[in-house]
Amino acid sequence: MHIQLVSFDNEHQPAIRAVRNTVFIEEQRIDPGLEYDGLDDAAIHVLLSIDGQWAGTGRMLKDGHIGRIAVRKEFRGLGLGARVVQALVDEAGRQGLKRVYLGAQKYATGFYQKLGFTPYGDEFLDAGIVHISMEKNLI
Repeated sequence: MHIQLVSFDNEHQPAIRAVRNTVFIEEQRIDPGLEYDGLDDAAIHVLLSIDGQWAGTGRMLKDGHIGRIAVRKEFRGLGLGARVVQALVDEAGRQGLKRVYLGAQKYATGFYQKLGFTPYGDEFLDAGIVHISMEKNLI
């Protein structure tokens, strides 16, 4: 397994898009116009590969907003999603952020709670999928 922090540049963009297209656009049927919201260039991204295959990705905006956590189906159940999230949380700590937050798909709230995130606020729809806001204090 190899995990790295990258930008959404010409070198890494194809791998990031490959994972997100598979998980969000093909599997979850999210509109590409919603998936690619124009914020990727301003984010730090994580890319995770296993045996040379791109398996997972995620991003974090400068304010600590974590999102676009995706692991391809054939690599699920191996703890890779947790590795992606933890890499972003660790980077937030290095940057001196006091808090990270995200909008979790409702079915995934237990996953994020195991990583130390706490739900807050009301449920909301994003791309037609029920989400809940969650946060993790870093101090």
